[in-house]
Amino acid sequence: MEKPTLLVLAAGMGSRYGGLKQIDPLGPNGEIIIDYSVHDAILAGFGKVVFVIKKELEETFKEVIGSRFEGKIEVDYAYQQMDDLPEGFTAPEGRTKPWGTGHAVYAARKHLSGAFGIIGSDDFFGRDTLMQLGKFCAESCDPTHLGMVGFRLANTLSESGSVSRGVCEGERGFLTSVTERLDIRRDISGVISCVGGDRRMILKDKAPVSLNVWALHSDVFAAMEEDFAAWCKEGAGDPMKREYYLPAFVDMLVKTGKASVAMLDTTSKWFGVTHQADKPQMQAALQKLHDDGTYPALR
Repeated sequence: MEKPTLLVLAAGMGSRYGGLKQIDPLGPNGEIIIDYSVHDAILAGFGKVVFVIKKELEETFKEVIGSRFEGKIEVDYAYQQMDDLPEGFTAPEGRTKPWGTGHAVYAARKHLSGAFGIIGSDDFFGRDTLMQLGKFCAESCDPTHLGMVGFRLANTLSESGSVSRGVCEGERGFLTSVTERLDIRRDISGVISCVGGDRRMILKDKAPVSLNVWALHSDVFAAMEEDFAAWCKEGAGDPMKREYYLPAFVDMLVKTGKASVAMLDTTSKWFGVTHQADKPQMQAALQKLHDDGTYPALR
């Protein structure tokens, strides 16, 4: 049986972090975040990794990141380009911001066949997350039965600033809705809240959230083409900043009955470097995982 593919969304420039954090060495031996994800993906049974990157960063990305995995796993690249839109639509003049996570996945549509997992390149998701994702892709994922790995909201916050998360609701182990929430942060009283219209919306510590760790199937691209075109036609929001979010697309599949989405549990703890000030905590967490033998030297 063909091994599933891991799609890694790596086209973001890490504007809040202050640089291209995908190539920032954080591990004790100079490891970068993606070293851990690909290492765990190989253990989880993935046979290929496709990086979604910006075309203008191709040379740097291949030299610094792609070359690290030669001889370990098959590597391919897809390019998130501003003009890669459904037929009949064009990017507004002056737009430089990428179209979002949904568009990043859309950009890889010609590079994927069958079940595939999705992660971002900016975050550490942990071995169990990749194991759960690989198992589901290999054994359970099909065009109408998709999956997501959820995390508890309180375990995904940054002490250095706000974050955005897809807040999920489920029933009997299946996703019923996912809503992208912006500017999530914990205040001095310990309450977690997000933007909610004219006032802050309170969120529960244990609310399941999506960090865009999904198990999808290449057959969903027909529905994505249609949904993305409808989003482009709608045109709501600032044309220079609006984004086509992957969780919103999955939410549409669920609510229209086109697919069910299993909510997968994981024992992994998420670590991220959303902001530059998160870096020391991330380095300490990775050092501990090396010290306890979870990871060997990956470089």
